[in-house]
Amino acid sequence: MNEISLQNSIETVLPASIKDTQGTDKADGSFTGILKHAINTVNQAQIEADQAVQELATGNEKDIHQTMIALEKAEVSFQLMMQVRNKIVSAYEEVMRMQI
Repeated sequence: MNEISLQNSIETVLPASIKDTQGTDKADGSFTGILKHAINTVNQAQIEADQAVQELATGNEKDIHQTMIALEKAEVSFQLMMQVRNKIVSAYEEVMRMQI
């Protein structure tokens, strides 16, 4: 189950960020631009989850299923972002250990 959710999250976050940044500007197609866009996407998912919880708590939204889906989407996106960060840090540490 986690692999399916993780794969869906990868497909929704990373390719979208690559397509969006490559289509807008050459400078934004950089690695930094892609990471910034991916982080903004995760942040937007967190904001949407918070709004869904607020609407459910105030009674504006009656569908708890959509709220839970928004919360899980935000959680999986955040976990994916943290794993990508860990891999980047690990790669950086390995490059720094290289002898010249």
